[in-house]
Amino acid sequence: MKIGNIEFGERPLFLAPMEDVTDLGFRMLCKRFGAAMVYTEFVSAEALVRDVKTTIRKLTISDEERPVGIQIYGRDAEAMVEAARIVEQAGPDLIDLNFGCPVKKVAGKGAGAGMLQNIPKLLEITQRVVEAVRLPVTVKTRLGWNHEQLIITTLAEQLQDCGIKALTIHGRTRSQMYTGQADWTLIGEVKRNPRIHIPIIGNGDITSLDEAEAAFDRYGVDAVMIGRATFGAPWVFSREQLTVDEKIDILEEQLRINIERISLNRKAGESEASAEKRGILHSRRHLAATPVFKGIPNFRQTRIAMLRAETKDELMRILEDCREMLKQP
Repeated sequence: MKIGNIEFGERPLFLAPMEDVTDLGFRMLCKRFGAAMVYTEFVSAEALVRDVKTTIRKLTISDEERPVGIQIYGRDAEAMVEAARIVEQAGPDLIDLNFGCPVKKVAGKGAGAGMLQNIPKLLEITQRVVEAVRLPVTVKTRLGWNHEQLIITTLAEQLQDCGIKALTIHGRTRSQMYTGQADWTLIGEVKRNPRIHIPIIGNGDITSLDEAEAAFDRYGVDAVMIGRATFGAPWVFSREQLTVDEKIDILEEQLRINIERISLNRKAGESEASAEKRGILHSRRHLAATPVFKGIPNFRQTRIAMLRAETKDELMRILEDCREMLKQP
């Protein structure tokens, strides 16, 4: 499978772009465990154009994680074009356009999945971004706005005509948000369409390599993208059988990576303690969501303590306590 000139091999697994999840440290761990492609957190086009520093920092990528994509979202064509040019200067391997985010603060304002209610504008943005940059441009979207508007089979051809190099389809409508089960039947229909020649990447409810293999077999997709199942589990891309101790070691490594990275690049005038706290914030969601700690009785209070921890030492003590609790019969 190829996107532009990027070669991925057969049946590659991609890490989905996710806000407050796919920071640099996590992406590097997912890459280590076999993710063929990773994406940054999605980035607001308007915030990029306004040079919002917290948004600009999301463009930081490392050669160790390549190939890596940067995903942008927005509803204004001019802003999306300018943002794509800014992103191109950051040096990713591709630019992805988000027409699938269902959350109210994005879709409710007409961006993300909200663009599915304005297909002419969606296509205009896609066409103009493709023409504005030299990098491959891809799109991630959903089946439609709701079950009365399942437009993906037609939309896929229209997006291909705009010049995109690959299409990722999440098997839900916007109205479903993340509820119910992902429906891959229309993803398979798009892939089987003889007029479609770009790679089709399937996304939705894949939680293991076996489920990914079944999706490849059943629907013929070119790649499978994994999202929420990666929370606190970058090893989901690998068949390596890790012990609980090894998994906790990886979570602690992720914490250290985030703190060190943010400390090295901390804002002018920012204290090291403040940078450490930001590094912890980047890690806590994974630590609270990881499946590793499911065997701990009454874990709720421990999770609350994780989410309230403000120093590396405090959080490391909690993790070590969890390690000991899991060793108990």
